[in-house]
Amino acid sequence: MPIMYNTGEWFKVRPDYYRKVELPTPNWPLDLELEYMILAAAPYGGPLAVTRDTTKLVPVKGSTRPMIRIFDTTGKETGHILWNHGKLIAMGWSDLEELICVQENATVFVFDMFGREKESYCIGDEASVTKIVEAKVFQSSTGTGVAVLTTSGRVFLKQNSTKAERQLPDIPNSSINCSCWDIVTEGRNSYCLLGRDREIIKLFPDEKLPTITANLFEKPHDRIIKISVSYNHQHLALYTNTGLLWMGSVDMRQKYCEFDTGRKDMPLQIEWVMNIDNSESDAVVISYPSYLLIVNRKADRSDYHYDPVLFLVAEMDGVRIITPTSHEMIQRLPKCVENIFAVNSQEPASYLFEAQKKFEEKSYKSDEYLSMCRDKMSLAVDECIEAASYEFCPETQKSLLRTAHFGKGFILNHNPDEYMRIMRILRVLNTLRHERIGIPLTFKQFTHLNPEVILSRLVYRKHYAVAIQVAKHLNLPESWILEHWAYDKVLNDSNDAEVARKITEKFKNPSVEGISFCNIATKAHQAGRDELATKLLELEPRTALRVPLLIKMRKFDRAVASATQSGDTELITQVLLEMKMHMMLSNLHMTIRDHPLALNMYKKIMRESNRAGLYGIYNTEDDQKAIAEYHFENAIETKSLESNLSPITNAYTQGRCLLEAELCTDYSRLLKLQKTFESKYNNIFSGLSVHDTILELLHLGQLNEAEKIRNGFKVPERRFWWLRILTLSEHQRWDELEKLAKSKKSPIGYDPFVDVCLKQHNATEARKYIQKCRDNRKVHWYIRANLLDDAIDCALEQKDIHSLCEIKKKEDVVNDGDLLRKVCNCIAALESRK
Repeated sequence: MPIMYNTGEWFKVRPDYYRKVELPTPNWPLDLELEYMILAAAPYGGPLAVTRDTTKLVPVKGSTRPMIRIFDTTGKETGHILWNHGKLIAMGWSDLEELICVQENATVFVFDMFGREKESYCIGDEASVTKIVEAKVFQSSTGTGVAVLTTSGRVFLKQNSTKAERQLPDIPNSSINCSCWDIVTEGRNSYCLLGRDREIIKLFPDEKLPTITANLFEKPHDRIIKISVSYNHQHLALYTNTGLLWMGSVDMRQKYCEFDTGRKDMPLQIEWVMNIDNSESDAVVISYPSYLLIVNRKADRSDYHYDPVLFLVAEMDGVRIITPTSHEMIQRLPKCVENIFAVNSQEPASYLFEAQKKFEEKSYKSDEYLSMCRDKMSLAVDECIEAASYEFCPETQKSLLRTAHFGKGFILNHNPDEYMRIMRILRVLNTLRHERIGIPLTFKQFTHLNPEVILSRLVYRKHYAVAIQVAKHLNLPESWILEHWAYDKVLNDSNDAEVARKITEKFKNPSVEGISFCNIATKAHQAGRDELATKLLELEPRTALRVPLLIKMRKFDRAVASATQSGDTELITQVLLEMKMHMMLSNLHMTIRDHPLALNMYKKIMRESNRAGLYGIYNTEDDQKAIAEYHFENAIETKSLESNLSPITNAYTQGRCLLEAELCTDYSRLLKLQKTFESKYNNIFSGLSVHDTILELLHLGQLNEAEKIRNGFKVPERRFWWLRILTLSEHQRWDELEKLAKSKKSPIGYDPFVDVCLKQHNATEARKYIQKCRDNRKVHWYIRANLLDDAIDCALEQKDIHSLCEIKKKEDVVNDGDLLRKVCNCIAALESRK
């Protein structure tokens, strides 16, 4: 059944259908006269730049200074550039929506879409000297490039602003002017095609000589005047002065058709219409003043009359037409749309669409149409969903999606993911196409750019609320959008308190994650608003991010407070080192004195790097104990302890460290005594402790002097006896040792006497002192002294069977029959008493 729906703007260029899609009409300012302007439009519904065409006579209105005005697709002016440079040769847009302007001396200026200059660079010295006559802005896989044609007939190209320029091979017979040229990109390489008379010259960077192709046309002509390369750089269109159009592959090996337009006037532009379904090019759009001609690869045509002024913008899936009163797009009709809405269509999707309409009308014919497509219901639903994505009219989109929803009810276990995805994207696309936003993207352009790029473009245009809603709708993170909104507030709102309040309110939502107040504070600092930056940093929970910016802002008091609060020693060290570099020591000391952890770490740093500075800290704090320790360490290192003991003692005394002061006094007295001993006994005492000094005197036999040291330095009697026992045994003065043992009761017992005798292998002397030892130790010492007979008697006397058993195991007892019998008898006697 014939279906007439949304087909009013369709036209046929046999064998294919094309359509004109009406986009929001730009509301141009009254003072903008496009017929006298040059227009450069960015693809993907991007901004437009217009400036006066210097080749046309224009009645002067207002200032005569050249100006470039920038608009969005709705005609709203977003910025302007007062051109203060040389002669402007060409304009174009980068893939980042940056306006690229090329002037006569081969200098390239880059502006953003608001007219702010971002950077400038030169194509090359030779191009700058010889001047340029034409320039092209082109896209490549490495970025947006610029190619220039100089007055000397040479072509230079620069792939992007960071790469060096490349000179293409010289044009043969360069004295003959070229009539047209264009840039072709293949992968990472770009080359130039020039039209001169009836031949095409190919200039490739890596080739020394150019390639010349002639006799492409069958019909007679004088010269080629227009070259147009398709959006995907796969197809080529040539136009002659006699109105002939040649279409073929970009390498010119395949010819699609040769068409006589029948027009002798110069075309304004030639652009290829890309195929939506397979990314190929099937037709070209040729614009003349007040006239538009569409020619396809089959040499069929369709034409339209237009306003006198029109501009063509090549897109990846069509060609946009901009006039003073309209904004349209010519597209190859998607096959799915044609299947549904074409006259007499017998495709399943067409029947399903009609069935849904009849169902809404409550007509029985709905079942008849369903029966015609029930076997291919899945295909019909998929085509309806796909067709909805290509439509611009919201009502048409709704009708197609309702049809898909109706049809999927007849499919068992239908997966709704694609249906939901397309519906979400269409909501976003309709929002972008609204005149308030002015980004008329197609579905194919949206999927090519990806949602992240779309969001970044919305944010750049300051449509923050829309960007956040789009991010939520597509389940994408929104925190970075809020950060950009905060950046804008920081740069444009002068009230610090109000900005901080608004940012806090926006970011307090727990669903917003990944927000960095530090990044916003950095922007505030860069804008010279340190007070606002400080307020924002107070909201940053991560100390590791907060402290570096505080240091950069020279807010050292806040930085050291934050660092010590975190307990991160590396962070504290970083703050202290920065403070040390940028602050006077007195101010630094005053700043960190209220932060004990930072103060202690600073002392550690100074102790390792600058001990003199450390002394200054101690003086500032009046820390007498630390001053004494400082002098003590210095004295140890310089080996001048004796001369520094007096100030060390005084410092300890002032610091009320009485024990340390007393120790210093005692050590000073010890040093004096040691000097006396050295001169008297011609021996080295210097550096010895009290213990070692006494030991050395005892070795020298100076008991009286040792006694004086013991009494003077209050050495415990137990230690003194130990030292005397050791020295007497080492010198084997057994009589004096025995006299010492009998002099009075030993304060350390008599075990040490036995031990030193045994160490000197004198068991006879050891027997004298074993008798004086405690009962529970006698058997042990007898065994140690190998006095086994005495050990047996002592164990028997103490009724110690365990010791007797141990003695029995001794090798000497086993080998001695008498001792073995004695032990056995003693053990038997003790066991019988139990």
